Amino acid sequence: MDNRNNPFLHTEENISEERFSWGDFGQKIFKGDKVIWSVFIALCVISLVEIFSATSTIVYRQQNIWGPILRHAMFLIAGVGVILLIHNIPYRYFSSLIFVLLGAIILLILTPFIGTSVNGAERWISFMGFTIQPSEIAKISLMGTIAFLLSRQNGSNDGLLFKWMIGLMVVVTGIIAMDNLSTAVLLFGVCFLLMFIGNVKLIRLLKVAGAGVAVILLFLLLLNVIPESWTDSGPLSRLGTWQNRIAHFDSGKELSEDEYFTITDENYQVAHAKIAISNGSLLGVFPGNSTERDFLPQAYSDFIYAIIIEEMGLIGGLFVLLLYVIILIRAGMIARKMERLFPKYLVLGSAMMLSIQAFINMAVAVNLIPVTGQPLPLISRGGTSTLITCAYFGLILSADRFGIGKKKPEARPGEEVDHDQEVSAGSNELPEINQNDSAEPKEEVIFEVHQA
Repeated sequence: MDNRNNPFLHTEENISEERFSWGDFGQKIFKGDKVIWSVFIALCVISLVEIFSATSTIVYRQQNIWGPILRHAMFLIAGVGVILLIHNIPYRYFSSLIFVLLGAIILLILTPFIGTSVNGAERWISFMGFTIQPSEIAKISLMGTIAFLLSRQNGSNDGLLFKWMIGLMVVVTGIIAMDNLSTAVLLFGVCFLLMFIGNVKLIRLLKVAGAGVAVILLFLLLLNVIPESWTDSGPLSRLGTWQNRIAHFDSGKELSEDEYFTITDENYQVAHAKIAISNGSLLGVFPGNSTERDFLPQAYSDFIYAIIIEEMGLIGGLFVLLLYVIILIRAGMIARKMERLFPKYLVLGSAMMLSIQAFINMAVAVNLIPVTGQPLPLISRGGTSTLITCAYFGLILSADRFGIGKKKPEARPGEEVDHDQEVSAGSNELPEINQNDSAEPKEEVIFEVHQA
């Protein structure tokens, strides 16, 4: 007689079914570091609230109150799917990002010819009704490729790998810089920091830094001497944009009091961002009550941090800043537990890409640096950028699950150790056991090549 369906008999099967809860289901689905998951969920909640408030101009234009927020919610749901997919893939498979990078380079080259112009910039490619931003794909693939090459250094091939890394960085960022200089500088800077962390010889990094400073000085000189008539239209129009941004950022210190408080076409965005921050005070005006969302052209993207401060106050703004700081700190803690180099660099590169981009967006909103056009990761409205941001979270969680070093149990006198019982240190997940791993610690750190 089968007693499993008898509710009056407390068999082992019934007891195990009674203990099942949604929390257990969540632990089976949402694996990896709980702090990273918590930060991700907090950013998603803030994003939904602020996007619903900041897209008032889009709602007015489309005459659809639910359209913008439903679009953004769908991308966030798709982003969760991206994380769930990536964080279940062992990190070693991401060495194949170099092939994604080759495809991204091709798309970047084709974008000026077949791209779609949005706000005067041709950064998107339309495909079957969807718009793709190749620069976002290039960012994550280049970062992953640099992490892979750094993990392959063994002392004898350092020079060759360094040339490959610099070559890829120059090619990819050079193409991106023609239409999106701020993204190119961000990407090059993160990869440079990753090379510094990856123990690339200091003399080589100093040479790259010196060449970078020379390029920046040459660029600034070019902005000062090139005639404005050359930048009105054509391929040099982006230089004109940067001329205006830098000129108006520096001129604020020389203006009189009346001129400083006069809103013009040149300082329109910055001025209304300052007004939004001023309105926020300490506690804010509460979500949905922003007034500057109707005046800032990019209230839901580039300047959403100003809207956050206006609606949630300085406390809310500091809380959002703290979330990105936590990502950086937690990634460092995860990386310290790893013995293998590739997941270590993958975690650090992903965290730096998210955090540094967020800091740049916030600095623009409070007028610390010129306008750059960088969105606030996961909070700003976007399509490709939202999905790629979620992919960074997925990489961090995957490396945390499969990249933590293994602790070997101590054997009692006269007793052999069962290596199949090894558990992962610092993680609740059972690590993947590679039968080809050597028992020597030195071999543990060498990156394993993906076997097709």
